[in-house]
Amino acid sequence: MGLPRHIAIIMDGNGRWAAARGLARHAGHKAGLEAVRRCVEHCSQRGIEALTLFAFSSENWQRPGAEVARLMGLFVSALDREVDRLDASGVRLRFIGARARLSARLKSRIAAAEQRTAANRGLALQVAVSYGGRWDIVEGVRRLAGECAAGRLEPRAITEQHVAGALELAGLPDPDLFIRTGGERRISNFLLWNLAYTELYFSDRYWPDFDAASLDEALAFYGERERRFGRVA
Repeated sequence: MGLPRHIAIIMDGNGRWAAARGLARHAGHKAGLEAVRRCVEHCSQRGIEALTLFAFSSENWQRPGAEVARLMGLFVSALDREVDRLDASGVRLRFIGARARLSARLKSRIAAAEQRTAANRGLALQVAVSYGGRWDIVEGVRRLAGECAAGRLEPRAITEQHVAGALELAGLPDPDLFIRTGGERRISNFLLWNLAYTELYFSDRYWPDFDAASLDEALAFYGERERRFGRVA
């Protein structure tokens, strides 16, 4: 099997990477941004069509306020610093998640970055911020319920395609390969609908240590898989 069209990644282990070095957690998050840059560049070079990164979950709002504030500030500074590079590389940037909980400053930066890169035709990069898979499905159901209430859609006519089209990744192929770093073996409420037949790859490396060679190992794993989607070989 060849390369995946779409890769989804839970970037786990920033805090533990920092703790192992006697550093504060925010140092791990900063180091994690370097890993994001490496991953985006390598996916672009390898011809991957889409990359979706889990940056901040709906459950992460329960973390200490100081850490959340640092993370939000890091998102703003990263956008200001990276959007030129992404645009020059032809990357199309989009954010998925519940934006209502984000600050006005961050929402403004997000909207500007999306607008600037909207016409690009290279790697489609989705960053999940304030995102949860159950939230995504509930929001999609609400959209479909609204269509039904307005008389534009019959409930009995709803198909899987309707549901997929109401979710945050509408318009993109489902991820072929899911990667989670940091040693945990779970999907943690990420893209619950879209990961139905995705190949799952777990790495013990902390995210800041996940480099191009690490990504190639995951791609090699994917290349050895036989995807049957419930059918026989």
